[in-house]
Amino acid sequence: MAASGAWLARATATAVLGFVLAVASAEAASGDVEMVFLKAAVAKGAVCLDGSPPVYHFSPGSGSGANNWVVHMEGGGWCRNPDECAVRKGNFRGSSKFMKPLSFSGILGGNQKSNPDFYNWNRVKIRYCDGSSFTGDVEAVDTAKDLRYRGFRVWRAVIDDLLTVRGMSKAQNALLSGCSAGGLAAILHCDRFHDLFPAKTKVKCFSDAGYFFDGKDISGNFYARSIYKSVVNLHGSAKNLPASCTSKPKQSPELCMFPQYVVPTMRTPLFILNAAYDSWQVKNVLAPSPADPKKTWAQCKLDIKSCSASQLTTLQNFRTDFLAALPKTQSVGMFIDSCNAHCQSGSQDTWLADGSPTVNKTQIGKAVGDWYYDREVPRQIDCPYPCNPTCKNRDDD
Repeated sequence: MAASGAWLARATATAVLGFVLAVASAEAASGDVEMVFLKAAVAKGAVCLDGSPPVYHFSPGSGSGANNWVVHMEGGGWCRNPDECAVRKGNFRGSSKFMKPLSFSGILGGNQKSNPDFYNWNRVKIRYCDGSSFTGDVEAVDTAKDLRYRGFRVWRAVIDDLLTVRGMSKAQNALLSGCSAGGLAAILHCDRFHDLFPAKTKVKCFSDAGYFFDGKDISGNFYARSIYKSVVNLHGSAKNLPASCTSKPKQSPELCMFPQYVVPTMRTPLFILNAAYDSWQVKNVLAPSPADPKKTWAQCKLDIKSCSASQLTTLQNFRTDFLAALPKTQSVGMFIDSCNAHCQSGSQDTWLADGSPTVNKTQIGKAVGDWYYDREVPRQIDCPYPCNPTCKNRDDD
């Protein structure tokens, strides 16, 4: 709690500014959720790639959920070099100037029938505009491209505002979640998030499509390592990765972007939702373009039904390696389906609805709720593709 107290003290000092922040509610259509622009955070250097302010969407809790919080981090990949980051600067992946109102669904949905365990909680979506899974913190501005690598400051500014202005410091229950790059961030920041609350607060973390694993590509190389090494070097991420991982002898910082090297040292309860044939990982971990110069995997990567027999064998081996990289401890909840999907918690049709994906007759939303409330610790591992007819092979953020 010492770290928590210091954090809150710093944040409270700017709480008045935080309230003036231009908590701008966008003119939104029916169903859209309030957009909060943290304009005061700019002075602290907590900015998107282009220097624009951080944004989150907020729907207040009510009734039994008034003091409960689910904080969900948006996904959207990473940028590994100034050129890639400059492209993001021209859209909502790198600038809040291009962000628009949105509605909540899935784990953030406000309907009791379709989200019974979290519908009346305070529900937050943190927008992603830094390209580093909220880990970057470089003081100097990249003047050549007019870029700022400040993802961790963005995350901290939003969390500070939720704690001091919105009242999250009084939470009885809190869940840090995210999808894709945001799902990875939910793992990387999990213990840090936990430490911000009093001991009596029940804090857990949920990662959707964020369990990127350290696997070989079809050419026998570890292409994903090169992605993370470039991200960590560009964004100055090493100091914001979990010290429980980076402090290991001879540990390269980029390896601590892979959950398999972080999760075994975590102190906070975690639930992992992932497709065993994750569509992003098939495209970028297993068969990235540099490993497939003749583009023999081009069609297979777009549609698993187009894969040849030999490619399906490779995919089944990929699944085997992925499962081997999952944590062995029985305290970690899991829902690993055999879908060719990426992100399944943000849409109602995959979260909890008629026809939603199931494993052992259990839907994702029920499995996560059962785990959070300790009704059980589900570890649902699906049979190999193509055994599951309930799959919705979608690729969402």
